[in-house]
Amino acid sequence: MRENGSKDWHAKRAGDVVAALGGDDRAGLDEAEAKHRLDRDGPNRLSRRRGRPAWRRLLDQFIAPLVVVLILAVIVSIALGDYVDAAVIGAVVVLNALIGFFQEQRAESAIAALDALVVTEASVVRGGRKARVRSEQLVVGDLVELHSGDSVPADLRLLRIRDLHVDEAPLTGESVPVRKQIAELPPDAVLADRTNLAFAGTAVTYGSAAGIVVATGDATETGRIAGLIASAEEIATPLTRRIEGLSRALVWIILAVAAGAFALEAARHSDLAKTFNAAVALAVGAIPEGLPAAVTVLLAVGVSQMAKRRALVRRLPAVETLGSTSVICSDKTGTLTENQMTVTHVWAGGIDFGVKGVGYDAAGGFVRESSRVDVTSCRALLECVRAGALCNDTRVLRGPEGTKVEGDPTEAALVVLAEKAGGALGLDESRRLDVIPFESDHMYMATLDHDERHGRATMHVKGSSDVLLAACVEALDADGACTRFDRDAAAAKIDELASRGLRLLVIAKREMPAGATDIVHADVKELTFLGLVGMIDPPRAEAKRAVASCRAAGIQVKMITGDHAVTASAIADELGLDGERDANGKLRAITGRELEDVSDDALPALAERASVFARVAPEQKLRLVRALQKRGHVVAMTGDGVNDAPALKQADIGVAMGKNGTDVARGAAAMILTDDNFATIEAAVEEGRRVYDNLRKFIAWTLPTNGGEGLVLLAAIVAQRELPILPVQILWVNLATAVLLGVTLVFEKKEPGVMSRPPRDPKESLLGVRLAVRTLLVSCLIAGAAFGFFELAYAEDPTKIAEARTIATNTIVVVEVAYLFSCRSLRIPAHRLGLFSNRWVWAGAIAMLGCQLLFTYAPFMNVLFHSAPIELRWWLYFAGVGLVVYAVSEAKKALAPVH
Repeated sequence: MRENGSKDWHAKRAGDVVAALGGDDRAGLDEAEAKHRLDRDGPNRLSRRRGRPAWRRLLDQFIAPLVVVLILAVIVSIALGDYVDAAVIGAVVVLNALIGFFQEQRAESAIAALDALVVTEASVVRGGRKARVRSEQLVVGDLVELHSGDSVPADLRLLRIRDLHVDEAPLTGESVPVRKQIAELPPDAVLADRTNLAFAGTAVTYGSAAGIVVATGDATETGRIAGLIASAEEIATPLTRRIEGLSRALVWIILAVAAGAFALEAARHSDLAKTFNAAVALAVGAIPEGLPAAVTVLLAVGVSQMAKRRALVRRLPAVETLGSTSVICSDKTGTLTENQMTVTHVWAGGIDFGVKGVGYDAAGGFVRESSRVDVTSCRALLECVRAGALCNDTRVLRGPEGTKVEGDPTEAALVVLAEKAGGALGLDESRRLDVIPFESDHMYMATLDHDERHGRATMHVKGSSDVLLAACVEALDADGACTRFDRDAAAAKIDELASRGLRLLVIAKREMPAGATDIVHADVKELTFLGLVGMIDPPRAEAKRAVASCRAAGIQVKMITGDHAVTASAIADELGLDGERDANGKLRAITGRELEDVSDDALPALAERASVFARVAPEQKLRLVRALQKRGHVVAMTGDGVNDAPALKQADIGVAMGKNGTDVARGAAAMILTDDNFATIEAAVEEGRRVYDNLRKFIAWTLPTNGGEGLVLLAAIVAQRELPILPVQILWVNLATAVLLGVTLVFEKKEPGVMSRPPRDPKESLLGVRLAVRTLLVSCLIAGAAFGFFELAYAEDPTKIAEARTIATNTIVVVEVAYLFSCRSLRIPAHRLGLFSNRWVWAGAIAMLGCQLLFTYAPFMNVLFHSAPIELRWWLYFAGVGLVVYAVSEAKKALAPVH
């Protein structure tokens, strides 16, 4: 069977691993054995986890509580012979389902395009012969060779290496490529510290190696994380929870009122068929048929708006979720940072120099105490920058498709540093004679360079301070003179810069004897210290602004990364994160080892007060998200790596990076940022809040219609009067107004201050007390006006009941038109919004009034909806009532605005 990480391969000697797996460290497996193992274990690929089939996604559109009641209404209407009613209600149900289904289908198709798999190959030795095979054909025990640019095809125990560097950011969150070695490690070494292993899905950035396959497919570390995804719960979004809560409440209220009305009529010994029909009419009238469709349209518009802002939404309700978010947990590398190592500080000649510019952009320069300086102003600085460029094997290539690095990102930072110095370095005047490549045993690289102008050979060295400080005997001062090397001062400066999270390199040189053509390790002694270079993967400038905006909006931002604690803390401080601090005032980073000792009961409190979590494993990210959810938070999680995927799925909304993100991360997320820009989160929060505001506006507008219709019918049933409005007329009002009037609220712009108010309480009702009171008030006004006008018209001429019902129907519609303008904001007076800031409202109002004229005066509409022409004076009455309702609504808004 496939092996896995439980064998602790990193803690065993390389030879013991080869023997345990029945392999050969030179000839590899023979073809027959490889085929046998492939048949036994299966191909080297992750098990494909099927998503919801199309039929299930379509079926899910029909199970919302309101939709279920509407389906029951269709069945009852057919049983009673009301085929027109049944057809209209059924059309609404089907239309709503199709809108939701096709929107999800569209998103899934887009994701499938992003996730198109690329077939990879691996270099393998079998039977003593090298071959290229498809990665999925690898088996445990295979001998695999790695070269710069290769993707690691399976989990490997390294046997031989030559200066191997592997980018493990997608798996561990490590921001720079990891230098590999082959010696055994302690059994308790965390994943990111298992430097004698190469993991499937990571990439070789430099060097070469040979290793034996210890795990394939689902048994790899990547496969294990993919398995964690299955254990993460599918979290309902705040919007779906609120809609379901409102729908259930409405369903029970409506059914209870309808049943009460039926019981009352039955007690009076009324005709049961007629009574049942009236009860069904009451239920249909009170149900907001347009709500599911309107919510779908509202969210679809939000999806469209987000797509324009480079965010792809997989599930419609996710548009609103970020508007409810109270905590954003973000990965660091490539999400909050540039993922481009940048030199920001040089200490040379005993002077501190800052370096301007970000990433691999050559724009920038050197500053001293905030004043710009030329590199030639300090000889030690010039020599330090020049040595860093010469002792270097990396190229930074710039072209129409952007910047590409061939080699190590740390060396790329030194190349860019030299570019910022301009032409003063004289690099073209030097010719390399020999090189000592970087090896983990020595922790430095050295080159022998011949200066064509001066005719001398110089050895340039760069590497770890732990090794090179001891080899330095003198230092270059600002004027270029050699002085005694102050090792204590250098060590103090290293501690100071390291505390800022900078990665440090010592750069030194040694003048070699005339005629020297090669160098060996023994030559790395009696060095002249040139300087100390500090670099970091800097935070994105737009991420700083986004973090500030999120904090202003009451949203906590937390960094959860696999990188080192000091680096994570420094970046978090620069980004402006807030959280628990240490005695020195620096943000405290909680490490994965510390989290191991924290119980599930204590973790929520820790997760609440801390903002930086470093060196964490994928399962710990998952624990942290769950802990925050236990505190009642709506959690958004952003990330791009395999190690982020389980937490992305567990979060209320997972946000993956589409450009550089892994397939696993994108598959687990509900939203994908196609530009990999954390700042897009701010836009998503803003859009989510706008969507939610507009949804509440629609609900505030539509429920009084249904409440008014229900009260009119209930009053008629209790008073034993003719029904003022027929079921088919109710459906006309509900559907026409929802499509022509209610949907126009979708296009309302965001209100002032939308990003300055705190997140909503996830337990908050969609209605709330103030909105419920307003809904009841307007419902009573609509019901009173419609019932009153019906009774007035019916009393004038009892034979003209069709005209009386037409009057009642038009009363409801005209009041809804007037009320629509007040509902453009639940806080701000309508006149302050701008008369034509939403032209769709005016277009909808005019179209609705035009339809009502057809409803009233067109013969075919009279036949279809049992309406009849009415006198002109009634329209004046309707307008008067509409103005009264508008005025009352605005007064209520001023006295008790909805928050």
